[in-house]
Amino acid sequence: MGRRKAVQGARRDREFEAFVAGAAGRLLHAATLLTAEPRDDNPRARRLLTLSLAHTYACWDRLRGEDPYDRTRQYLATRFSRAAWHQYGALGRSRAHAAGPLASLTPQERLILVLRLYEGVAEEQTAALLGLPKERVHTICDRATATLLHPPRGPAPAVLGAKTVSP
Repeated sequence: MGRRKAVQGARRDREFEAFVAGAAGRLLHAATLLTAEPRDDNPRARRLLTLSLAHTYACWDRLRGEDPYDRTRQYLATRFSRAAWHQYGALGRSRAHAAGPLASLTPQERLILVLRLYEGVAEEQTAALLGLPKERVHTICDRATATLLHPPRGPAPAVLGAKTVSP
């Protein structure tokens, strides 16, 4: 019986390694977008990915035909959501030192935008995963997209050399 378990364990490890080799890059990119960290300096995204892959590995034998990528992505999204909630009290505030391409968005906007546009998750699935109404997911995704396409303008530059007029 011991030999059989060892063979099954080795097969499981090979299957999981093949999955990680194929999926880790895309999942790391998604995690980096979520954390709004720079691509070359993303410790929070790497930790998020590591925890998600560890969870998938722990559940590997129980997947029973379920897509491991989908399972890992779901765990990554819920773990990010929970961490943002605990860190900021709500998903509405963003990190002050975020520098990634989605840094101007709130954590909730980043999460929905990454799931919908980068990962291609259907609106209904995103809503179910996050426990939000489908219409709310649609509205948040539209708002986040508009923010990225048309960023708010900063203050007008000061005019140098302008004379002040006194009354």
